[in-house]
Amino acid sequence: MRCNAVLASALYSSAVLLGHVRAQDADDVAASSSTSAQESSTLPVEKPTFTPSHLKAPFFEQFTDDWKSRWAPSHAKKEDSKTEEEFAYVGTWEVEEPHVLKGIVGDKGLVVKNPAAHHAISAKFDKMIDNKDKTLVVQYEVKLQNGLECGGAYMKLLKENKELHAEQFSNASPYVIMFGPDKCGATNKVHFIFKHKNPKTGEYEEKHMKNAPMARIVKTTSLYTLIVKPDQTFEIKVDGESMKTGSLLEDFTPAVNPDKEIDDPKDTKPKDWVDEARIADPEATKPEDWNEDAPYEIIDDEATKPDDWLDDEPTMIPDPEAEKPEDWDDEEDGDWIAPMVPNSRCDEASGCGKWEPPTKKNPAYKGKWTAPFIDNPAYKGIWKPKLIPNPDYYEDKTPANFEPMGAIGFEIWTMQSDILFDNIYIGHSIEDAEKLKAETYDIKHPIEVNEDEATKPKPADPPKSPMDLKFMDDPALYVREKVDLFWTIAKKDPIQAMKFVPEVAGGLGVIAATLIVLVVSVLASSGSSPPPAVKKAAENVKQSAVDAKDQVIDAATSGVEKVQAEVNKRTTRSSGPAE
Repeated sequence: MRCNAVLASALYSSAVLLGHVRAQDADDVAASSSTSAQESSTLPVEKPTFTPSHLKAPFFEQFTDDWKSRWAPSHAKKEDSKTEEEFAYVGTWEVEEPHVLKGIVGDKGLVVKNPAAHHAISAKFDKMIDNKDKTLVVQYEVKLQNGLECGGAYMKLLKENKELHAEQFSNASPYVIMFGPDKCGATNKVHFIFKHKNPKTGEYEEKHMKNAPMARIVKTTSLYTLIVKPDQTFEIKVDGESMKTGSLLEDFTPAVNPDKEIDDPKDTKPKDWVDEARIADPEATKPEDWNEDAPYEIIDDEATKPDDWLDDEPTMIPDPEAEKPEDWDDEEDGDWIAPMVPNSRCDEASGCGKWEPPTKKNPAYKGKWTAPFIDNPAYKGIWKPKLIPNPDYYEDKTPANFEPMGAIGFEIWTMQSDILFDNIYIGHSIEDAEKLKAETYDIKHPIEVNEDEATKPKPADPPKSPMDLKFMDDPALYVREKVDLFWTIAKKDPIQAMKFVPEVAGGLGVIAATLIVLVVSVLASSGSSPPPAVKKAAENVKQSAVDAKDQVIDAATSGVEKVQAEVNKRTTRSSGPAE
């Protein structure tokens, strides 16, 4: 009965201790959240009301109540040559006000409603846009209300095509320009891709901008602007700040124009061509005194045994402080033998036991002989095939004269919902795009930023380091901080947790050892199975440990599988057939 009481008390104390730590943490979080909510709800915020702009452009969209007359979602199948699996554009779209950091009352945008889904929607232009010898300006707002871990928020300007049907819009639909942010894993960029027609073959090829700037992954509104001028230069702005400038002729890959000359595919390297710059000296010979068999180390004949060397002392001895346990039974357990420990007398001298001379590096060691290298007198240099005129060469000096565009479309895959698009401008006036920015982005963005800052929890006083705490100063705080630190480290590396916070690891070990000893004592003394209460408590402790381990393994495994699934499903750009 006494053992049972001790066991129950140990289990109860452990549960109470850990439960108290977690409960107090929950109370702290709840109190912090309540304080933040009260502060945010009392913030005086004066927000303007949305008023439609009077700007005109070849295409201008603010998603007013008649938006459905212009936009049509697609439910086509996505074409992907890399997999046999078919993906349908099942993602839904809505036009609504933002639910996160609203800057202007009544200001609605086009919103992606489904996470982990393919979305496609498009709108035809009233009149095709032809920017030949004109400046092209593309500008729109993106609001990542739930962030962006893996997904695109880019737009496509589609090629003018009388047979373009909105309900069949997909990744295979011919486009002229693809522009906007994209992020998944290590990828984080603002795309600018345009399709260029080979004047000789009539085939289309995607030209990708080099060194793309990073997208702004924030929950406030971001403004993306692309400007392409007739002089073949371009500029990309993010939130009105110039992030990238360059030339269509120099800053894209593959290059717009192919090389004038190419390697002759029929030219082959002559058999007698020598392209080894250095060779082993053929005239060099191994010296007669070179001994390849000499060992690397030899016994040091000059070494002498130290005067204090203890030849008769063993390096290990029975522990003189060890005592035979009281419950040791010689008949059942055999003869008791004290454990061996290092001989302390050896620490006081140069060494113990049989002395043997040490080894030293052999001065005669030279290793295997090899001939030295010399410049190759027959060397002819690195062979290259001769150059011939490129039969596919052409020169397009005006790639900025894009093909006419007839529609705009969003065709994206995203793991996050509630991506909002708004205030889309496609036209030829940099000044009008700036005016639109002043009427919309410049008004809402400061309001969003201020609200975001105001609703963030205020930083508390810097907590004292758990490693600096003392048990007697505040026992409850000491236990809570130490346990929290242990579990935080253990989630990533249990071994480091035991090394860094040995107090908790030792406490858990003592509890486990106590349980084992008590259970064994009960069995040995009574000769019967443990009482149901003790047995159930032990099983609960064991199951809790197994569950904790499984949760860590499952979390890591599911995380890897989730990322892999996202990568497998999603393609960054179009992979449809060439036009």
